[in-house]
Amino acid sequence: MMLKGSIRLTRISQFTAHSVTIASSGGLLNVGRRCWYSTQKPDYEINSKETIVNGQAIPRDDWTNITPNVLSKINRKLHLQPQNPISIIRQLIEDNFKGFKTYHNLSPVVTTKQNFDDLYIPEDHPSRTKSDNYYFNKDTVLRAHTSAHQLQGLAGGSDRFLISGDVYRRDEIDASHYPVFHQMEGFFYIEDDISKITADLERLKENETPNIELVDNTIIKPENPYQTCHHPESVDLISAHLKHSINAMIRNLFSDEVDLKVRWIDAYFPFTSPSWEVEILYKGEWLEVLGCGVVNQKIMNAAGHNDKIGWAFGMGLERLAMVLFGIPDIRLFWSEDDRFINQFTPGKINKFEPFSKYPPCIKDISFWVPEGSWHDNDFCEVVRGVAGDLVETVEMVTMIEERSDKII
Repeated sequence: MMLKGSIRLTRISQFTAHSVTIASSGGLLNVGRRCWYSTQKPDYEINSKETIVNGQAIPRDDWTNITPNVLSKINRKLHLQPQNPISIIRQLIEDNFKGFKTYHNLSPVVTTKQNFDDLYIPEDHPSRTKSDNYYFNKDTVLRAHTSAHQLQGLAGGSDRFLISGDVYRRDEIDASHYPVFHQMEGFFYIEDDISKITADLERLKENETPNIELVDNTIIKPENPYQTCHHPESVDLISAHLKHSINAMIRNLFSDEVDLKVRWIDAYFPFTSPSWEVEILYKGEWLEVLGCGVVNQKIMNAAGHNDKIGWAFGMGLERLAMVLFGIPDIRLFWSEDDRFINQFTPGKINKFEPFSKYPPCIKDISFWVPEGSWHDNDFCEVVRGVAGDLVETVEMVTMIEERSDKII
């Protein structure tokens, strides 16, 4: 057995009177707080045999770890609420990609094939684990990324599209993590013809980005390679097309930032190669904005586009919104308090004005857990299930292991 010593829960400070009691084998914890958060209940039901979400009945099995707390968020759709900063960021990004088809309402309930297999994520990849995902059963999950809909987008008839929506990952509890967040997927493809790619690239270059200082020392190499099915010159051109598109979008989003610096670094994603991450130097720190790359040709081929080559990117909208709007806590996006909502106007970026007067309240608890079955995310789900968004941070301060008659 292990004694989890001093698990520390800290209250969030934005919010109105609410009291909860958390029970554990180590005792009872009472957290009294002031809180504003949604009590809107979506159309879902959980019983011993199945989970019903918006009329869709999904059988339960040994993989099932979906929780009422996360299901209660499915119909909120923050990215479609005009005054929510998430929606404002989405609209501003879409304005930068003229002519792109947009998808906003694809169901977050997807198959593991869509979420993993269609993107060539290896079966032993850690991103598939139960500790990281919300499984309805072994074949059905809440999407962990908007990339799960790439094939649906490719079947939609457009050679360029954007997909936005809520995505779900089991995670720790603090000001920058939440089990539900929002992503936008961008996808572009063109005939794998050097003259056509060159012509479209020249069209992009007409709109230069003078306020960006680029740091891009990336080269295509064995660790971040060309795909063997691609001609290197085609990849170089489509990569330049991607980079011009992304740099222009960042310039417009951060138009008020003087002498903006953008850095491209090598990355790895199973569904693109070569791959990169993009960072911006914001207030003295490098901030990751998105991941991107040349689309895995197997995905293009699966959609019947064997003669095409494309790029894709994926970005977290909360990360951008927290920076641009100066929002200190990711849970504030879910607030229905008019003092939060009325601060924002569609199409505009303005800094958030804090409205809380209440100081933090810290509580420490301890409890026993069976050896070998503990994951911090499991406890975070218990806390969220009881307290919702009332608890601001959960930290493991100490761990004591008991072996036979000795305590280590």
